[in-house]
Amino acid sequence: MDKQTESRRRLVKEATAALQVPGLALELQPSSSVERQRGADDVVYVRHGDRRIEYRAEVKRNLRPATLGAVLQQLRALDARPLLVSDHINPPMAARLQEAGVEFIDTAGNAWLSDPPLCVWVTGRRPPETTEDRIGRTGRAFRASGLRVLFALLCKPGMVDSPYREIARLAGVAHGTVGWVMAELPKLGYVATYRKERVLVKPERLLREWAEAYARTLRPKQVLGRYFTNDIGWWKDEVTTEFGFNLGGEAAGARVTRYLKPATITLYGDDISAELLARFRLRKDPQGNVELMKRFWEFDKSKPLVPLPLVYADLLATGETRCIETGEMIYKKIVDGFERAD
Repeated sequence: MDKQTESRRRLVKEATAALQVPGLALELQPSSSVERQRGADDVVYVRHGDRRIEYRAEVKRNLRPATLGAVLQQLRALDARPLLVSDHINPPMAARLQEAGVEFIDTAGNAWLSDPPLCVWVTGRRPPETTEDRIGRTGRAFRASGLRVLFALLCKPGMVDSPYREIARLAGVAHGTVGWVMAELPKLGYVATYRKERVLVKPERLLREWAEAYARTLRPKQVLGRYFTNDIGWWKDEVTTEFGFNLGGEAAGARVTRYLKPATITLYGDDISAELLARFRLRKDPQGNVELMKRFWEFDKSKPLVPLPLVYADLLATGETRCIETGEMIYKKIVDGFERAD
């Protein structure tokens, strides 16, 4: 068993043991190594009287509002009844999960289980001081610089067999960064060698993982500033490229799907543009409706929209239902592109 699987399973054991409700028993059934290769997670059985409810355990650590959208999208993609298992879920997050219909348990004994007449609702418990933040990806591929490499590969899957120097140039990272990311990806099950060529495998799963990690790790580092304007209707015109910006987030999602009315405009560029601020009368406001972000890739910079994987990730990072639905539409479009490239 690899360290990642062992760490995830340890957290599930802690969470199932922490929930102490009279008449309720939780049982963990670990998946086999073959099942894990097919992407199957461990199964948790909840027993109450003569009833047994089967859940697929989905482990997520450090759950935050910014990562909630990605988590919800992943849970909806499962072909079994999901049970979110986390290190700690605070009361506001618990309320949001309940509203979204997501059952959960954590290592502090907080839980929401709903299978009438069974209803368990426990919140406000703090995790033990000895509980470690041990779960999740410990490798460098999902740290900030590694996420830039993964982004380039998701946007251009065929590039995975390119020389490291070329991947580094497009991702905007050092040559050595590509080396250790590419060394990790086969271990994580995302790169394989076929007829002496590297190929990206399970890209749809990698996309979901990347979107969640991006919201948690890389996105906060890219914020240039937040601004407010009385009128954001200019997103409909391709004027932002005049100032060297690419349109992302809700506005890009609206342009791609025609499904969303943006409340926030997200622009990616190399730096804050005084001309842009003056043109659209943007004034600094930490809660404003325009966010300027630092571009972190070195390809397709002249296009009006950011690459679709980033549109998808930004939409999920809002945590808003309508944005998540739009993100799911874009996810399907990206996955269709993966399949056509096979």
